Amino acid sequence: MSNIRTDKILGSRRISNYWWATIILLGGLGFFLVGLSSYLRIELLPFTKSTDLLFIPQGIIMTFYGTIAILVSIFLWFTILWNVGSGYNEFNSDKGLITIFRLGFPGKNRILKLQYSIKEIQSIRVSIQDGLTPKREIYLKTKDEREIPLTRVGQPLLLSEIEEQATSLSQFLGVILEGIE
Repeated sequence: MSNIRTDKILGSRRISNYWWATIILLGGLGFFLVGLSSYLRIELLPFTKSTDLLFIPQGIIMTFYGTIAILVSIFLWFTILWNVGSGYNEFNSDKGLITIFRLGFPGKNRILKLQYSIKEIQSIRVSIQDGLTPKREIYLKTKDEREIPLTRVGQPLLLSEIEEQATSLSQFLGVILEGIE
């Protein structure tokens, strides 16, 4: 049996982010071109009659919304390109170390690498909140009461998956499991 357990964390490169970045870009381009068409009085988009719009106030608002949407889309595409949030959790019982590694935005703090001794860990805590915005998270709880999240952000895991992950992790680390009745 291996004494090293590594859990990969999916970052920004998920299908939903590609979908929303594309949809926002296309919508923003549409709004921008309609606003520009109303200003220039030239049809920049086929199948529309955007030259019939008055530039003030409709055209300028369309141009503004299009510009904002294009900027949001560019931000999303850079987030996907840089794979913000990706990383891994490594539990090494040979060395007695837990390593939490994540990628952030470029700059001096791009790499987040936290290391803890297994002896510092008090328990594994599971937090489950159902409702309109459900949360199902696993935390590493240290003896000084800090809680370090281990699960990915985004779509909540199934209850059976989170229970299985938390149980196997607590058994691997030899600590108690909190939050599951």
